[in-house]
Amino acid sequence: MENKSDVSKISNRKMTDEERLQLASKLDRELDEFINALPKKKYEDGWPEDRWEEEMEKHPFFMTKVPEPGAELHPLYEGLQKLKYDPEENEPEELAISYKEDGNFNFKYKNYRLAILSYTEGIKAKCGIADIEATLYNNRSAAHYFLGNYRSSLKDCEQALKIKPDHEKSLLRAAQCCFESKKFDLALKYCDRLLDIQKTHKSALDLRRKCVQSYKLMQRNERKRDLEEKKIKMEEEIFFQEIVSRGINIEGGESGLSLDRLEPCFPQLFGHRVHMDEKKHLIWPVVFLYPEYKMMDYIQEFNETHTFEEQLQQVFETSPEWDVKSLYTPYTLNIYFETPNKKLRTIKLSDTLGMVLALKEYVVRGGTPSFILLVRNSDAENRFLENY
Repeated sequence: MENKSDVSKISNRKMTDEERLQLASKLDRELDEFINALPKKKYEDGWPEDRWEEEMEKHPFFMTKVPEPGAELHPLYEGLQKLKYDPEENEPEELAISYKEDGNFNFKYKNYRLAILSYTEGIKAKCGIADIEATLYNNRSAAHYFLGNYRSSLKDCEQALKIKPDHEKSLLRAAQCCFESKKFDLALKYCDRLLDIQKTHKSALDLRRKCVQSYKLMQRNERKRDLEEKKIKMEEEIFFQEIVSRGINIEGGESGLSLDRLEPCFPQLFGHRVHMDEKKHLIWPVVFLYPEYKMMDYIQEFNETHTFEEQLQQVFETSPEWDVKSLYTPYTLNIYFETPNKKLRTIKLSDTLGMVLALKEYVVRGGTPSFILLVRNSDAENRFLENY
């Protein structure tokens, strides 16, 4: 058979059609001679009938798609790869072109991740030819673009433009990446660079028009958002001033009020933070605790102008299930709150919520005023008071 050096000599120059036919004929003869010389024996390693299509697909002569990265390769396929990609057998330019062609093949069939891998290997070959290297970066940027990797795509465009500043495809894709990333001012610069080269470039003109429109819309939305933020901030300031003017003590409020400090700490009251109605009345979330039964009532909206009597009449409009003796009514209860120095103070039914919250001894914790309710002169009340 023909030795390696002879094959290398032939492959290093372009063969004529006549030489190709002669070489093919010689290889056919030598293959027939080789097969005839093989010892005759029963073939027992054939493809099983139930898996012949699967086994055929693994063979490089019959496979219909490129193996996935990391997949086990047929030895012949590995050999073919080695011939095509071995740095000892190929010049950097040949390697770069081979990887570029593989990348283009995968890109054509929308295997963008495999295309990126091929273009990356081509870039690593460092062939030193500006056209090839710029094309590799540009093509890899295209694969990134179709995967939605706009930052990576833009970086590759920038690399291509460092090599060839007038590379039109890279200029256009850089502008597209900036447009998709909402960097409209930068997109306009890339469009203008491309239009300096080709004033009638339709894609650049269309994209520039879209950039101008989107940029104006973005600026308008930013102004609108700034106005809304200022309005919200102003409303918050007025809201905090209302709380301070009432003398209400908020836990941690010494360092300044914030909406976070007023957020209810109970999951049942999330979304019901204290707020003002149109009459500038504060509407609070409130918790009533019943130590005797270890139960709670969550009041989502308790107007500061309403009395505890009014609120409790709503709560006990029907007797709760846990109150088996029906002892809990607005007029049989004592209402307490705990002061910062761990003492109990009673509240009158005629007191409004606003009056109680304005007391120096009262501190709103976790954005939620809370009160303890016990049946007056009951054993449960006596036992509870023993702890204070």
